Amino acid sequence: MLEISVFYEVAALLILASVVGLIGVRLHQPMIVSFIIVGMLAGPAGFDIVQSTDHLQLLSELGVALLLFLVGLKLDLNLVRTLGAVALNTGLGQIAFTSIVGFLICLGLGLDVLTSIYVAVALTFSSTIIIVKLLSDKRELDALHGRIALGFLIVQDLAVVLAMAVMSALTAEATSDGGLGGALLGLAAGAVPLLLIWGIVSKLANPLLQNMARAPELLIVFALGLATAFAALGDYLGFSKELGGLIAGVALATTPYREAIASRLTSLRDFLLVFFFISLGAHLDLRVVGAAVGDALVLSLFVLVGNPLIVMIIMGVMGYRKRTGFLAGLTVAQISEFSLIFIAMGLTLGHVNEESVGLVTLVGIITIGLSTYMILYSQQLYARIERFLGIFERRVAHREEKYAGGDFDARFDVLLVGLGRYGRALYTRFSDAGFKVLGVDFDPDVIRQWKGSGATVIYGDLLDPEMCETLPVDGTRYVVIAVPPHEIGLTHEDPRITLVEALRSRGYAGQIAAIGRSESDVAMLQKKGTDIVLSPFTDAAERAMERLFLHPARAEQEIEGGLGR
Repeated sequence: MLEISVFYEVAALLILASVVGLIGVRLHQPMIVSFIIVGMLAGPAGFDIVQSTDHLQLLSELGVALLLFLVGLKLDLNLVRTLGAVALNTGLGQIAFTSIVGFLICLGLGLDVLTSIYVAVALTFSSTIIIVKLLSDKRELDALHGRIALGFLIVQDLAVVLAMAVMSALTAEATSDGGLGGALLGLAAGAVPLLLIWGIVSKLANPLLQNMARAPELLIVFALGLATAFAALGDYLGFSKELGGLIAGVALATTPYREAIASRLTSLRDFLLVFFFISLGAHLDLRVVGAAVGDALVLSLFVLVGNPLIVMIIMGVMGYRKRTGFLAGLTVAQISEFSLIFIAMGLTLGHVNEESVGLVTLVGIITIGLSTYMILYSQQLYARIERFLGIFERRVAHREEKYAGGDFDARFDVLLVGLGRYGRALYTRFSDAGFKVLGVDFDPDVIRQWKGSGATVIYGDLLDPEMCETLPVDGTRYVVIAVPPHEIGLTHEDPRITLVEALRSRGYAGQIAAIGRSESDVAMLQKKGTDIVLSPFTDAAERAMERLFLHPARAEQEIEGGLGR
């Protein structure tokens, strides 16, 4: 009878999560917020659906262990050496600022020292999952600010590892009769077998996975078994399940199968984490949460404003433009799922009370909810406050000049914006035809690759008004915008229209060509001042028809020549 009731309970929770999640999607909210609200609705203060707490706790613990396993899987130790100075300096600077100032704010709010440490550390983590999803949807993940943000989010992930280790030390000290010395001795004794087993697994990982990869199901079962086994071992040896799961992931991080494992386990991780957030929301006492609203608003304001400010200050000092610093800074204006996991672990270990968990959870709901809109509408937000941000930019933003380059005194025949597949093909054909071409793209890696091949390219973001105003279009005969419509983000900002309007407002009288798709899209582009609307698929089909039917003999010769080769 118990199993049936648990089944019904899980079914009801999943249906409720689907309904609330759908509302969250319509409001552009991350699922974390929706699932915590589901827990609050399903808990004692709501519909009181959650009864089988032990079963939900097991599922949530599996989800957290799997989450940390995947974090470890992504933490290739060789990646640390590839992080740029801006990622390291900004990441470490933000962590230090948030933890120190956050600790002082918590003390000012009347929290005890240990609770203040936990809450302050929880405030330092930003959600890599949420930020990557938002920037990817906006097509900004490969932009300069997106790359920088991803870099210091990796630094934060490394900080998670350190925080877990420190927490293990605190746990050991609390349970040891020998004080700190006995705690460290106990940790060392426990670390030896854990690291020994980790070393053996790391050594045997490649040949083992090579054999298991022939059966993808076996590969996933092995990865899950390894994650849970290390989690159990870490817990048994006096560390934590979370740290054990993370170490298991690091053991496989340098194997060529890590991407295959990660891609197959991501959906399972997301499913199991649903129960963690539901369980977290269900255990919240609304009376406690209500009493913590004032403190939560203070800490939320600190995260929403203080974290972006410190990122902008550091990046400004390092020589980045205020726009780049602002857009990158918005990505740390929230706490993450790791913050909730961290404070929940503190509760399990007896270091903090339920009031502290409720406080951090409320801060999470507020900051994640508001920062999502701040990131989605970052361009409009920047346009409104740009005039106040001059103090965050040095007179010469030398860090971004290396991406600009180009001979701005020269005149170009063609300005080609967008160096994707279609843009690359156009650049090659323009150059072969004898035109002098200047390429523009927002991906720093693309700029470096093109410059390495001797091409004339500069960095430029179409949504940046300053970039549109400084493009060297004097004497340029054609401006070709090779940015396809599907790369337009969620906030209704059309970079093609932004550039066309900026060029026409500057008095540019040359020909402007842009990619269009639908009839309404073509009409809009033409209305804004576009002379030629390109349709890559239609144009390619017409070219194929021309080659096949207007010049069939030539087409047959080309086909025969191709078969002969």
